Amino acid sequence: MAITVVAVSGPIGAGKTTLAQGLERRFGARHLSTRQFLRERFPQDGEGRRPLQLLGAALDEETKGRWLAEDVLAALQAHAPASCVVVVDAVRIAPQLEWLRRRRGLRVLHVHLHAPEDALARRYAERRAHAPRDTELSTFEEARAHPTERAVSELAPLAELVLDTARTPPDAVLVRVASRLGLFGRPDERLVDVLIGGQYGSEGKGHIAAHLAPDYDVLLRVGGPNAGHRVHDAEGFYTFHQLPSGTRVAPHASVVLGPGAVLSRERLRQEMEDCALAPGRLFIDPLAVIIEEADLALEGASLKQQIGSTAQGVGAATARKVLRTAAIPAVRLARDIAALEPFLRPTVDVLDDAFGRGHRVLLEGTQGTGLSLHHGDYPHVTSRDTTASGCLAEAGIAPGRVRRTLMVCRTYPIRVQSPEGTSSGPMVEELTWEEVSRRSGHPLGDLQRSERTSTTNRPRRVAEFDWVLLRKAASLNAPTDVALTFVDYLSANNWSARRYEQLSEEAHRYVEEVERVAGAPVSLLSTGNEARNIIDRRTW
Repeated sequence: MAITVVAVSGPIGAGKTTLAQGLERRFGARHLSTRQFLRERFPQDGEGRRPLQLLGAALDEETKGRWLAEDVLAALQAHAPASCVVVVDAVRIAPQLEWLRRRRGLRVLHVHLHAPEDALARRYAERRAHAPRDTELSTFEEARAHPTERAVSELAPLAELVLDTARTPPDAVLVRVASRLGLFGRPDERLVDVLIGGQYGSEGKGHIAAHLAPDYDVLLRVGGPNAGHRVHDAEGFYTFHQLPSGTRVAPHASVVLGPGAVLSRERLRQEMEDCALAPGRLFIDPLAVIIEEADLALEGASLKQQIGSTAQGVGAATARKVLRTAAIPAVRLARDIAALEPFLRPTVDVLDDAFGRGHRVLLEGTQGTGLSLHHGDYPHVTSRDTTASGCLAEAGIAPGRVRRTLMVCRTYPIRVQSPEGTSSGPMVEELTWEEVSRRSGHPLGDLQRSERTSTTNRPRRVAEFDWVLLRKAASLNAPTDVALTFVDYLSANNWSARRYEQLSEEAHRYVEEVERVAGAPVSLLSTGNEARNIIDRRTW
C-alpha cells in the first residue's frame, strides 16, 4: 500500500495540529508528531517548547534533517497505518522534506500554513492560557525568536499547497487538503444503487433489500415509520420501520438515516436496541425531523379516516419542517435530542468518506411510486416523493453517483384497506383474495393472514397488475432492473422454485411482458417471504 505523507509546515499558531487532527478524525489518517518524536528520543529533556526547539535544532545539525524521515519510517514499521495517509506535524527545515521525499514507498504532499503575525500572536496567547505550566514560553515573541522558527516561512515556496489560515477557517483548510489528496473520491464514480417501489408500497422491498445488503458497505434509508419492511433472517421475521432492511444481515455495513428521514423516537430506540447498534456503525443526520405527539393526534383525527393514512405522524411532522419557525409545536430535529447525540453525523460526510474509499452504497426508499406526493393519485398519496429522484434528494446523493436503480413490483399490487365508507385510493381491476386464492392455489386463510399491513396490521386491497402504472413508474424512475415479487401468487408451485427454469410458463410470459413494458430486465424474483425464496438473475 502506497502511503501519502502530508508534511505540514508553518509558524507557531498557524493551525498545523488542527489540520492533522482533522485528517485523523475525519479520514482516519495517522497523526505523527515531531514533538512526540523528540520526547521519545530525549525522555529526560524533551519537555517544554524551548528545550524541544534546541533539541530539534541539534538533531538537524547532526543528521542534516534525516532524523525525521527515520522516525517516520520507524513509526510506520512498528504500527502499520490503517489509512494510506500519514500526517507529519510538523516539518521545520527544507532538508527534512527532502529526506522524506527520497524514501521509497512514500508520496509527499507538502502543505504550508501561515497567517499574519497579529493573528499568530493572538492564537499563541489563547493556547498559553490553556496549556500546562512550563510547556509554553511566556510570550509569542520568545517562541518566535528561535532561528528555525524565524526561518520557517522560507518553506512556503517549496510547498504544493499554501493556505492563509486567517482567511481560511479550519474546516475549509481540511476540505482543501483532503480534496488535494483525493479523499472525497471521484465525482464520476458510480457507487450507489437505489431501491424503490413501483406501485403502492408493500411490494416486498425489504425482502429484496435484505437479500442485496451483504454486497454493500453502507445501508442508507429515507422516509419514515409509516412504512414497514418485513424481512426474514436467521432469527425469524423482523419488521423495520426506521432502519434499513439489511441492518441485521449485513453487520459489517454502516447504517445511515438521511436528512430527509422522519423519526419516531420510540420506534427508532426499539430498533436500535434490537439490532444492538452502537455509535460508529449507526449515523443519523442531524437534520432528520422528529415526530411529536401533536403530529400523531392530527393525523389520527383526519387522514386515517379520509384517505386511509397509517397515521404515524410522518406527514404532519414533514409539514412542520416545511413551515420552519412558523410551525406549532416548534420543530425538533435529531440534533435537538440528547440521546441521539453520539449517533449524529451529517450524511454528506458519511457518504464523502464512503465514496473516497470506493465503498458501495444501497439507498432504500419506502412506499411506492404510485403514492408519490407529486406523481400519485392526489390526495390519496403519502407526504413525500417516493420516486428514485425523491429518495436521492432526501438522502443528499447526486444522480451522477447512481449505478443501478432497482424498481420492485409485485404480481398483484395492493393498497391498504380503508375504514368503512372511505377509500385509500383508486386501483385498476380490483380483485378479492378469494379470486387470488383460486388462481394461485394458495389457501385463502394463508393469504388473509399474511396480507396485512406491516405498520397498522390492516387488511389489504388487491388488484390486477396495472400495466399503465408500470409504464409510468418506469418513466419516472428509469430503472436499470426490476425485481418482481410474489411470483408464487401466479402459481403456488412457484414457491419451491430455486431457478428461473423451474418457474411456471405463465411466470415466464409474465416476466417477458414486464421487461417489455418497463424497458428493463427482471433481475430478481421472489417466490416467497423467506430468505431462500429469491431467484437472482443479476449479471452485476
